[in-house]
Amino acid sequence: MVVSNTNSKMTVYLDKQNKRVRVEDYLGNLSEVLKRAEELATNEKVDKLIIKGRREHFTQLLEYGYRFEASIDGFFLGSDCLFFSKFFSDERKATPHWTEEEGIIKTVFRLAETDEKPPLPGAYVMKKLDQEDVHGLSKLYKEVFQIYPTPLNDPDYIVKTMTEGSIYYGFVHDGQIVSAASADVDLFYKNAEITDCATAKEHRKHGLMKVLLARIEAELIEKGIFCAYSIARSLSFGMNAALHQLGYAYRGRLVNNVYIYNKMENMNVWSKDLAKAPNFRQ
Repeated sequence: MVVSNTNSKMTVYLDKQNKRVRVEDYLGNLSEVLKRAEELATNEKVDKLIIKGRREHFTQLLEYGYRFEASIDGFFLGSDCLFFSKFFSDERKATPHWTEEEGIIKTVFRLAETDEKPPLPGAYVMKKLDQEDVHGLSKLYKEVFQIYPTPLNDPDYIVKTMTEGSIYYGFVHDGQIVSAASADVDLFYKNAEITDCATAKEHRKHGLMKVLLARIEAELIEKGIFCAYSIARSLSFGMNAALHQLGYAYRGRLVNNVYIYNKMENMNVWSKDLAKAPNFRQ
């Protein structure tokens, strides 16, 4: 949704499933942008308003009552993106698992980063997924996630993301997709979100996700996309560990950001400059 007037313009995502409004981009008078965004949030009765702000607006956003939560290096054609939030309920702002999540991050930071290519397990075949694979993908996502921020259990939705430029890779075992990840590519601002990461429970001991992420990174580099980021469940040791070991830098936590897995959860933001970081290729 684009909202504009004589002195401001913003692109807004109204996310009714997760009871939030997210300002994806904006131009012009920041005060007017925030006024209109808050009016929309109030009218839609959401609990959280998120602004993808510019670094030069850091102090102004604090002055307007927004809380800094996380950042992504080089998101806007080399300029950093700053996530600022405003909450409209005490319940949405409360974080009962914060201490546990801090412990997970501390444990993750003790792991060594590695740019070595992990050995591919036998009987697993990695492939770039296309529209012929959407039913297998939706089955995997339905198995792994009881709740997910986007309708990945719907094959038609996955087809839509593929036609819009999303890249999917997965591992096939005995004819079934058992692990998958994707990259949502923004060709205008030259960034990509590593997302939709899922591995069936009985296949998680082989480090499949790290191999998939590395292959996706290689394709992004080939496309001239060097800003990569990922937003992972704060309670997931495995996903946060994989990102850290692949050289992603922890950049903060989004409080009660989305309904995922089985409840509303905090999400960790990780960022990587693919132009600087080592990358192994398949």
